[in-house]
Amino acid sequence: MYGGQPKIQKPSVSTQKQTKPPSAAAKGTVKTQPIKDFSDVKPEPFSPSEPASSDPVTLEALEPSAPTPPSPSELTPFQPIEATVRLSPVVTALVSAANQNSNAGDLDSAATSIERAIRIEPRNATLFYKLALLRLKQSKPNLAEDLAKKSALLAATDTTLKKHCWLLIAHAREMQQDFSGAKAARAKADNF
Repeated sequence: MYGGQPKIQKPSVSTQKQTKPPSAAAKGTVKTQPIKDFSDVKPEPFSPSEPASSDPVTLEALEPSAPTPPSPSELTPFQPIEATVRLSPVVTALVSAANQNSNAGDLDSAATSIERAIRIEPRNATLFYKLALLRLKQSKPNLAEDLAKKSALLAATDTTLKKHCWLLIAHAREMQQDFSGAKAARAKADNF
């Protein structure tokens, strides 16, 4: 705005030359042809370059041998434990709701309830252990291992909880096919 009046720019000569009327633009159009119907195209039969051998190939011959995962009965046994520290009424209600959801098979809602409880009591090692258990049930062993490690750190003098945390870590490592790590975690659990 200049002096209270809007300033209107007039098109310059160069912009007028660039803009062509629609009839001039139509002269440079490209005509296209309709797509051909592919219904008459027949696929060519596949002929392998080498004749197939008549010897059966076993799966063991194709893949290198890897350690076989242990059956569920061979995995590190551990038992879920109950809270050893007195919980606030709100956290108790959230843990109760999480237990009900977990028993009903709704692991996501159970994990959400425990996460809310952790926001209320962030230094409670038992809550982290319970969340680690839920993550293990959800087949998230990496997350379960990390949560169990945090629980073991927070459980300063609670040797029972520390032992259970390390057994859970061993179980999570076995689920990840880390058998040497699981053995080390079991050895650490035996120290408590």
